[in-house]
Order: sequence, then C-alpha cells, then structure tokens
Amino acid sequence: MDVKYPIGELQVPENVTLENVQEWLKDIGTYTTRLREVVDSLNDEEFSRTYREGAWTVRQLVHHIADSQLNMYQRLKLALTDENPTVPAFDEEKWAIQPDTQLPVESSIKMLEGINERIVALGNSLTKEQFDRVFTHEKNGEISVATKIAKLAWHENHHLEHIKIALLK
Repeated sequence: MDVKYPIGELQVPENVTLENVQEWLKDIGTYTTRLREVVDSLNDEEFSRTYREGAWTVRQLVHHIADSQLNMYQRLKLALTDENPTVPAFDEEKWAIQPDTQLPVESSIKMLEGINERIVALGNSLTKEQFDRVFTHEKNGEISVATKIAKLAWHENHHLEHIKIALLK
C-alpha cells in the first residue's frame, strides 16, 4: 500500500451519473460519524502521531480536513452561482501550522458537521446540467461541480485512512 495515497488517487468517471453523486454525498454525509469513531477517545500522544515521516499529525489532519472542506465548499458554491469563476489556491502547509490547529479537534469536527450537511443538501438538489458547471482553479485549471463533489468525498476518506495508519504505529 502506498501510504501517501492509501485509498488510491482520485478517480472520477468520464460521464458522472446521479448514482455516482449520490454515493459521494452518502460518504460525505456519514463522514463526521466515521471520523468521531476513530478520534473521540484519543489522547495527546495519539493526536501527535503521523502516518509517515514528515507528515502532519493526526490533530493537524483533522483541522486540515475542515479547512479543505471549507475551501472546496466555497468553490462549489461559486461554480453554481458565477460563470466560471477563477478561485485561488490555499497554501495547505501554511494553514496547517497556524495557531488554531493546536485547538482540540472538536472545533473542526463541529465545523465539518455543518459544512458537510450543507454540501449534502446542496448536492441533493443539483441537476445533471449543474454537474457540468465549472470553476477555474488558479493552479489546477478548470474543474466541474461533479469532480469537486467527488473530491470532497475522496479527500475526507483519504485523510481518514491516514489517521488510521498513524494510529497503528
């Protein structure tokens, strides 16, 4: 197993179906419950573990997941409300070392609960035409709403696996 991509890299079908989106939304909707099952009983030492040398700690991963979902949710909304908006990247490494990443992870899990609830509600209302709406990421180019929903689900599961690997060490 490649610990950098323990669930593999993001794979999005060429022709995204409503069933694909529903599966991704199901993953997003259950994520905080699955995350809590893994992290609720952890102590400080466990929150300080990493899944590989030089990687973020479990605590930083939880905060990163919330930061990233927040950014991706905003991009999703912009793609649905603006005509192909250009969105900035965010420096994940700099975000990961800000003082708020030393807070208990509960603050980020609560944030994720709200963001994910909104993502699911929004996603469930989308039409097939809206799946094809796009935004342009300043570094990664044009990204569709369907691809963004896939990434929202994949990204959370990707880092949940990192957390599980860290806790095995």
